[in-house]
Amino acid sequence: MTPSPSPPGPVLRLGDVAALRAQVRAWRAAGEGVALVPTMGALHEGHLSLVRRAQARCRRVVVSIFVNPTQFGPNEDFSRYPRVLEADLALLAEVGADAAFLPEVATMYPPGFATTVTVAGLTEVLCGPLRPGHFAGVATVVTKLLLQGLPDRALFGEKDFQQLQVIRRAARDLDIPVAIEGAPTFREADGLAMSSRNRYLSAEERRVAPVMHAVLQQVAEAVRGGGETAPALAQGRAALEAAGFSPVQYLSVNDAESLAPLDRVEGPARVLAAAYLGRTRLIDNVAV
Repeated sequence: MTPSPSPPGPVLRLGDVAALRAQVRAWRAAGEGVALVPTMGALHEGHLSLVRRAQARCRRVVVSIFVNPTQFGPNEDFSRYPRVLEADLALLAEVGADAAFLPEVATMYPPGFATTVTVAGLTEVLCGPLRPGHFAGVATVVTKLLLQGLPDRALFGEKDFQQLQVIRRAARDLDIPVAIEGAPTFREADGLAMSSRNRYLSAEERRVAPVMHAVLQQVAEAVRGGGETAPALAQGRAALEAAGFSPVQYLSVNDAESLAPLDRVEGPARVLAAAYLGRTRLIDNVAV
């Protein structure tokens, strides 16, 4: 039987770990399952689709909102990352989320904090070399969120596919008793993957942005069934550059589990890309 989501209403604000644990404990005592949707705020329909998906699986849904400083590099956009908490909470109320976990930086990283979760292998390709320390920041904060609330499951979008695989591996390796679920990328009508960073795009850049998804689809079609990846990737990179993406940081076909780059597709794979459009870094991927 599918759980019934909570009716729209004020979202319970939880500011510290003790409050989060007490609330989860109360729900559990009532026999109610709990799902967590971790976010950095600036919510859009993609996030809300994760909340709805969580509501179909668990009676109670907590959405965390925390702009995690440890996953931003020194020249990245931490200071200008959009922070619109009241608007976010209004959206969560509309969709019927039960609670928002809103920790401060000092809550997540108190004085003397000295522990980092690192995942080898999966973080050494694609975004890993381009964003040193990024995935350690992601793995550490998500590990903390999972252990702080110990929900039954946690949901993440597949747009950040490498991140999803890193989180799955960390949870598996550390025996964290939370089911990690990936959800299909939520897209605009023209194919652009929804992202909080899309608001940085100018009108012209927004017009061009869907080219990335179109190119990924073309590459996926070309390599499906065992085709060599190199020719399709060369054509795809040229198409991205011609459209105005610069620099194209990577366009790659990788094994869906190990993320190892592939010369030829012989099993489940992903086509993944990261590129700048103006000042905005966009990422996307599609399944092969």
